[in-house]
Amino acid sequence: MGKMFGVMLLFFGLSVQGQPALKGGLTAFINSHIIYPAYSWQNCIQAKVNVSFKLNRKGEVYSSGISEGPGIDLDREALRLIRLSSGKWTVPAAYDTTNVLIVPVNFTLTGNDCTGKSHAEMQKAIAVYKANEGLTDAVTNFYRNKEKGQENTGEESRIIALKKELGYDEEFLRSKIGEGEKKLRQKDMAGACEDFLFVKYMGSPLADELLKRYCK
Repeated sequence: MGKMFGVMLLFFGLSVQGQPALKGGLTAFINSHIIYPAYSWQNCIQAKVNVSFKLNRKGEVYSSGISEGPGIDLDREALRLIRLSSGKWTVPAAYDTTNVLIVPVNFTLTGNDCTGKSHAEMQKAIAVYKANEGLTDAVTNFYRNKEKGQENTGEESRIIALKKELGYDEEFLRSKIGEGEKKLRQKDMAGACEDFLFVKYMGSPLADELLKRYCK
């Protein structure tokens, strides 16, 4: 049985009359747009992410950020979803647009693949993610510099070995492209291009055509 996910949303102040409301409901919006991030999916990581933001008169999201979260890919997905809702909010005339709204997004996974996954195991996976961020940056920086003709050519064999150690193989990169294509269908061009650029700066040409088509 594969993993399945659910997202529970709690709102501070959003159910009170006179407060902003998302057309169709934020819960439905999140559930129809969420793309559970690959690392957290693979490691059965579940967590709550608090997203803070403000709304202007047009219902556009601004000053958005993570006020609390595990500091991994779930944070970015929660923030992406809130930003994707921009322009879809109804804001009452008397609403104070300087108010800060906080939406806690609870990412949960259910299914046999995650049965018995302990809190300690999840915390270990979170720690590994954070420890590897610097190594991932080393890889992407190398290929960014290579694009400019400024790379240290003697380093490439080490970078290739590092990619293998981190698990950034073709299968993983194709999964990132798949995430980007889903974001394209949601009209999230910025999120899609971020995924395609990640593939490019892993030294792979797999996303080059998509970058040319959508990310000029």
